[in-house]
Amino acid sequence: MSNTKIRIIVSFFAIPILLLLACYGKWFFTSFVVIISLIAFYELSKLSESKGAKVNTFWGILGITVIIINSYLKLIENLFLIISIWFLLLLLIELFRNNGSPFINIGLTTIGFLFFSISGHSLIGIRELFNQLFVSYINGGYLIISILGTIWVCDSIAFFGGTKFGKHKLFPRVSPNKSWEGAILGFLSSILTMILFKELFLVFLSYYQTLIISLIIGVIGQIGDLIESLLKRDAGAKDSSNIIPGHGGVYDRFDSLYYSAPFIYFYLYYTI
Repeated sequence: MSNTKIRIIVSFFAIPILLLLACYGKWFFTSFVVIISLIAFYELSKLSESKGAKVNTFWGILGITVIIINSYLKLIENLFLIISIWFLLLLLIELFRNNGSPFINIGLTTIGFLFFSISGHSLIGIRELFNQLFVSYINGGYLIISILGTIWVCDSIAFFGGTKFGKHKLFPRVSPNKSWEGAILGFLSSILTMILFKELFLVFLSYYQTLIISLIIGVIGQIGDLIESLLKRDAGAKDSSNIIPGHGGVYDRFDSLYYSAPFIYFYLYYTI
C-alpha cells in the first residue's frame, strides 16, 4: 500500500476523533493535548540525542503535564511561578546527574519543556476561553476545529500547489522541496478557509478577528513547519518518529498548530 493511501486511511479515522474531542472539550480535550504534547516532547528529545544531548525526559514530561493540567483546573494562576520552580529544580537535578554535558542537557530540556508546555497551555486556553466568558461552551470547540481545519488545508494546498507550480525555492538549505509558490498558495488558502469557517461556525468572531487568526496560521504555522524541518535536518532524520502510520510523528503532524496556538490564544485573550 502506498504511503499516500496509508495517510488517507489514517486521516479518515483520526480526524473525526479529533473533532469530537474538540467539541466535548473539558477533560477529553485536555487529555488529548497532554498526550500529544508528551509524545512530541519525547520525539524532540530523541532527535536531540544525535547532537549528544541527554535530555531529562522524566522532568520535562512531569513539567509539561503539570502546566497543561493546571491550565484546565486553574489551581495556580501564576504560570511564571510554576516555570521558575521547575527550572530551579532542573538545575539542582543536573548538579547530581553527571550524564553528558550540563550545558546541552539543561538547554534542550528547557527548550522542549517551554515550547510544548506553553503551546499546550495555549490550546487549553483557546478551548476554555469562551467558558470563562460565560458564553456558549461549544464556541471554543468550533474555534479549535476551525484552526485545525485551516492548518490542514494550508499544509495540503502548500504541498500540492508547490508540487504543481513551484519554481522558486523557499528555503533550500532547510527544506529543498518547499517553494514560494506553495507557501503563498497555502497562505491565501488559510485566509479563505477561515472566512468559510466564520460563515459556518464562528459567528461569535468578527471578520477582523477571523482575518488575524488566518494570518497567524498562514505565516507562523508555515514558519513553524520550516523550523521543524531545520531541526530534523540537523538531526539527520526524515520524520520526528514513525508513531503515526503514513504521517510520521506527532511533532510532524502538529508542528504548525504548536507554533500558531500561543499567538492565537494571546491575541484572543487580549481582544475578547
